[in-house]
Amino acid sequence: MPANLTPEYYKAEEWFKSASTNQEKILALERMLAVMPKHKGTDHLKADLRRKLSKLKEVATQKKGGSHVDIFHVPRSGAGQIVLLGTPNCGKSSIVAAMTNAKANVADFPFATSSPVPGMVTFEDIQIQLVDMPPVTADYIAPGQVGTYRNCDMIAIVIDLSGDIQEQMKVCMDFLESRSLLIDSETPAFDDQGNSLGKKVFVICTKADIAKDGALEKLKKTCERNFEFIEISAETGAGLENLSAKFFEMLRIIRIYAKPPGKPADMTEPFTLPVGSTVMDLATDIHRQLAEKLKSAKIWGTGVYDGQNVQRTHVLNDKDIIELHFS
Repeated sequence: MPANLTPEYYKAEEWFKSASTNQEKILALERMLAVMPKHKGTDHLKADLRRKLSKLKEVATQKKGGSHVDIFHVPRSGAGQIVLLGTPNCGKSSIVAAMTNAKANVADFPFATSSPVPGMVTFEDIQIQLVDMPPVTADYIAPGQVGTYRNCDMIAIVIDLSGDIQEQMKVCMDFLESRSLLIDSETPAFDDQGNSLGKKVFVICTKADIAKDGALEKLKKTCERNFEFIEISAETGAGLENLSAKFFEMLRIIRIYAKPPGKPADMTEPFTLPVGSTVMDLATDIHRQLAEKLKSAKIWGTGVYDGQNVQRTHVLNDKDIIELHFS
């Protein structure tokens, strides 16, 4: 019986063949298995891929016992993690330096950033993690770099509007598409096993102060994807004042303030949850086992009167105040 493999499978196979680290090979194999058609014609191939995956994971486990440190593993911090992607000298480091306290290496020569540089962006009363990354080119991608993008919440393509915008976008899109990092009709956010796959992507357009007239419109016409484009200048500061608010909006999260019974609400450190979360989701986020004992909840916020009793299934809104009662 023919395997009838899909274009998505062959894309993942090319990624596996070009992978330069065991971690990338593991991710590519997992992707190949996830998109492989499920019928008798693929049974032999599936078994072969699983053997390869098992051996690679065994090697990875052995290495963990040693002194190897993965420099591209960036632990998540704050309300969300956004990782920058771009070609040399596109302005990634300037964005991180302007918006965070991180010591980003801003330089006029390429490849000044050789490893991830995380920093924290403040939006009102929460922080969002922004990660500078080594640049990608048509010929070179740092080994292990894809893992950082695979594990983040969102990817921001950074395009220098004063440079060759078509070439920059092509390099970035080739990187994302060849490694199945874009959410589309073929690549969901998660596979059946809950493994992270595609990511939401938007574009930050830098050096707007020295770009030719119409550069942004030209870039939008060049891009076939329906991305959101944000124009800024790290040099003049134009657009940076609203960038943290855009990060919050695109992460699609809400802030919820907890109010202990009989006490004022804690308005300094909100819980952050995905848009559409319920009272029960909040209780689970606070304490999974305690959530099972949730008896009732009161709310102060959008579309309700102060102190209104609500059900576990009540959908929360940004800046709601919740008082939970447990049995």
